[in-house]
Amino acid sequence: MLFQIQSYLKFLRNSKNQHGVHSPFVFSLITKCFYDSKAKAEYGILKKYRQALLNNKTHIRITDFGAGSRVFKSDNRQIAQIAKTAGITKKRAKLLYRIVHYFQPDTILEIGTSVGLATSALSLGNKKAAITTLEGCPETAKVARENFSQFNFNNIHSVVSEFDAYFKENLTSDTTYDCIYFDGNHQKEATLHYFELLLPTITNDTVWIFDDIHWSEQMDEAWQHIKNHPKVTVTIDTFQWGLVFFRREQEKEHFTIRV
Repeated sequence: MLFQIQSYLKFLRNSKNQHGVHSPFVFSLITKCFYDSKAKAEYGILKKYRQALLNNKTHIRITDFGAGSRVFKSDNRQIAQIAKTAGITKKRAKLLYRIVHYFQPDTILEIGTSVGLATSALSLGNKKAAITTLEGCPETAKVARENFSQFNFNNIHSVVSEFDAYFKENLTSDTTYDCIYFDGNHQKEATLHYFELLLPTITNDTVWIFDDIHWSEQMDEAWQHIKNHPKVTVTIDTFQWGLVFFRREQEKEHFTIRV
């Protein structure tokens, strides 16, 4: 907790809004997407999706995985509690929707479905996108699938799998993703492993979103490593999220933006 407080104070000292941002690409993203305060009909759907989960008092068995497919934690939790404590916040769900709507990626990968709160924002952001969402826990994935069906989110392919096993079986030399949302493992080693593993899937217009980049000292170290990678040209630190771009025409720049 102390590290997070110190990191946030540092973020506040270094962060800015659109003023002073000289990159046209980043300025447009901030003003037209991050700071878009207009009401959206999709926000109402996101609210209903969240409420459906908060109203669900069913208990399910949550299984977390360690290295490989080894189970290291399993317990019973109420679906409503999972949605309340483990899911994306209302504010972040709206921002994720806006980011996807702004970039209109055709292919999206989500690493870590949980009960599908973030997935619903990805789906609404571009209803024509092909979305693959990965989840290791069968019970939470089942809850998400049931809600995807209820809300007619038909562009989502939900996969129950340990992440490495899925990538080993499905990544080919032709695989590309226009957007990846990394929210499945908040450890330095795993984050950097998936970063390197998925680098061959990037295009010039790909955007990657890493959750909880300042969650711990190790995650902060992972974020610094990602920023310095030679293939990364632009990064945006919003404190909770780190956005990564690979645009070859851009000069290498790092931005710290309040949202």
